[in-house]
Amino acid sequence: MDEKQVQAAAQLLWNTWQAGDTIEQLPQECQPQSPADGHAIQAALQEVTGRGILGWKLAATNETAQAYLGVDGPMAGRLFEGTLAEPSGTVSLAKNHMRAVEVEMAFRMEKKLPVQSAPYSQADVLAHVGGLIPAIEIPDSRYTEFTKVGKSQLVADDACACCFILGDEAPSSWREADLAAHEVRLMINGELAGEGTGANVLGDPRQALAWLANDLASRGHTLRAGEVIMTGTVVKPAAIQPGDHVVGDLGAFGSLEIRLS
Repeated sequence: MDEKQVQAAAQLLWNTWQAGDTIEQLPQECQPQSPADGHAIQAALQEVTGRGILGWKLAATNETAQAYLGVDGPMAGRLFEGTLAEPSGTVSLAKNHMRAVEVEMAFRMEKKLPVQSAPYSQADVLAHVGGLIPAIEIPDSRYTEFTKVGKSQLVADDACACCFILGDEAPSSWREADLAAHEVRLMINGELAGEGTGANVLGDPRQALAWLANDLASRGHTLRAGEVIMTGTVVKPAAIQPGDHVVGDLGAFGSLEIRLS
């Protein structure tokens, strides 16, 4: 894709996002033909928005989600300024079409991850992490049938980013905990709506973090101090509607809640 095509796709996606509309897919004249094209559009989306990024998110971090979306692996997206909502507050679903909620383990980077020639290990990345944070994501897509457009277009559309919420940082004991076995629950209106363990996120949320670091490095990016990394949903996404009260319960790591309007 040339720069004009990339910019046209990014502008269309952002206009659609802002209007709360959906499109069937990107027009043929500016449709990405590879994940690399999709990442180019996503990068241009940041330019079009004029917003900085608060961090990164991962989508499709387990086989069930990958099969549902029709992709062959995880996808990374940007967390734009203006998409972080306050915990214990109210989130509007007025422009949200997906109407789903996820509970995640997020990480806060304390130090910039230095560039290196060898792939990053979990230990390499964790040495630069400041904390673990209970998190909720309310994803969305700018495509009417997002399960049919394919990986390249989903990457272009910021990997279904929309809104996220962060709780208080977990006690430092998370560093010694078995995150793969750690249980997480999603409650909606006081009833259990989903539960799972950290193993649902690429086998371990720390592995998802390392995967992201290496994926970004392959495209000339690195994780920076202060950035938040949403590692992917631990529980199966659950349907939501206005009026719902949502609680993400990470047990010893803390919990957070939001109301939907």
